[in-house]
Amino acid sequence: MSEGYTSSYNQGVKVERLHSWQVSITQALDIQQRLAAQVSRSSQVGTPRFIAGVDISADKGRGVATGAVVVLHYPELGVAETKVVTDKLNFPYIPGLLSFREAPLILAACQKLTITPDLILVDGQGIAHPRGIGLASHMGLWFDIPSIGCTKTPLLTDFISPGPLKGSFELIRKGGKEVGAVLRTKDKVKPVFVSPGYRIDLSTSIQLILESCRGFRFPEPLRKAHQASRNML
Repeated sequence: MSEGYTSSYNQGVKVERLHSWQVSITQALDIQQRLAAQVSRSSQVGTPRFIAGVDISADKGRGVATGAVVVLHYPELGVAETKVVTDKLNFPYIPGLLSFREAPLILAACQKLTITPDLILVDGQGIAHPRGIGLASHMGLWFDIPSIGCTKTPLLTDFISPGPLKGSFELIRKGGKEVGAVLRTKDKVKPVFVSPGYRIDLSTSIQLILESCRGFRFPEPLRKAHQASRNML
């Protein structure tokens, strides 16, 4: 990773308004096909000062969900800022179309921030996705901020399990190209699935996920975001 980030206070996260979120399933698929070509896979990540984690928790009984963003200092990983938003989910749960269900809440929470993170970790897929644009890649495009997808379940199945020790990984491929990794973040526990989201490469994604895990299977920014969204519900 190269040096040179200067994160901004009191600016919040600016967004690129790429399309409406009030769309049909067919329109959502068309949007993914169009935007996938705009997802940068070249690494533009320096040494971050702030890393954000985002997550959604749903209350099916009330028909609402909470989106949370937690910004952490890096590399200490102390919490710098937390924002949460609760609202209705307006799109059905469909594997591969998670962006259209969760992104509006994530965007609303991030726009309340006073710190602009240098990197966003997303509990979802990056380019390891049937159409090459999972939630992490989609959010990276909207924020124009480097992003990484890290999740507990894959959408693509062309991989083998890694070795049992922390740091072991095996590649995930799509069409013969390396699009992600099955990564062991703790000795002898289930691996996570890591894929570049936007403006970052795979090796840097793996490195930052490992450096963000502090004794747990999941990286600290995502753990804190999950806790914040659950606590609000």
